[in-house]
Amino acid sequence: MKCTLIGHPLGHSLSPDIHTRLFALSGTTGEYDLTDIPKELLAEKVEYLKTLDGFNITIPYKTDIIPYLSSLDETAERYGAVNCVSVKDGKITGYNTDCIGFIRSLEKGGLSLSGKVLLLGCGGVGRMMACEFLLHGADLTVAVLPEEIPAAEKVISSMKNSENAKVISLSDISGEFDLCANATPVGMFPKVDASPVSEEIVSSCKAAFDVIYNPVETRLMKMFETEGKKAVGGMAMLVYQAVAAHEIWYGAKFDENDINSIISQMNEKIKNN
Repeated sequence: MKCTLIGHPLGHSLSPDIHTRLFALSGTTGEYDLTDIPKELLAEKVEYLKTLDGFNITIPYKTDIIPYLSSLDETAERYGAVNCVSVKDGKITGYNTDCIGFIRSLEKGGLSLSGKVLLLGCGGVGRMMACEFLLHGADLTVAVLPEEIPAAEKVISSMKNSENAKVISLSDISGEFDLCANATPVGMFPKVDASPVSEEIVSSCKAAFDVIYNPVETRLMKMFETEGKKAVGGMAMLVYQAVAAHEIWYGAKFDENDINSIISQMNEKIKNN
């Protein structure tokens, strides 16, 4: 099999490491590389992409790729974004495995998608997380920068169960929450000393999920752990969305212990870099 990740600029990515390990675990001979495509060249690269068995997509092409696809899976239609494409019999189908990775990583970490949830940010991944929280019955508070409120309200209002959500400014967070979920880049390498919320807000939340996987333990996670609370980082989500791609591409099945091993290996790689 031949697969790739498209985006621009790509820079360093853990994807080849993760997918190479998944091919090996499944006993499948596969090659996975990076394809950096300047924006003006996307259209002419589509014919090449059709020669592959599948490919993943990152910024800025998660929506740009859609006009070139034969069809969209329900997951991609739900979010209007594609991060995984299957190529079979000349047809290219778009999927969103980010949502699968997100759900599996929360379940793995013993965190609930329901209850009172504080979601920080409502960009691409935040939009997906908001949708999943609402679909699973959460009482959702979305906190964003003041200038982002109108856009976030528009996004949330289009979702199922939107009556169970409200959008506020980050500076207006109050009350208690079962989960604080960070969908912002605040705290990502190299600005590892930053946190999207204060210690006061951490004290009002029972647990945390941070979509960031570099560093392995963000400042936000450390603040929760200092208070003896559970905090789950984003590496499991990254690995599980890759696992879902292999399930789609060729029906792969993986042992949970093997997946755990990849998550540990990738965390060690981040720590040692």
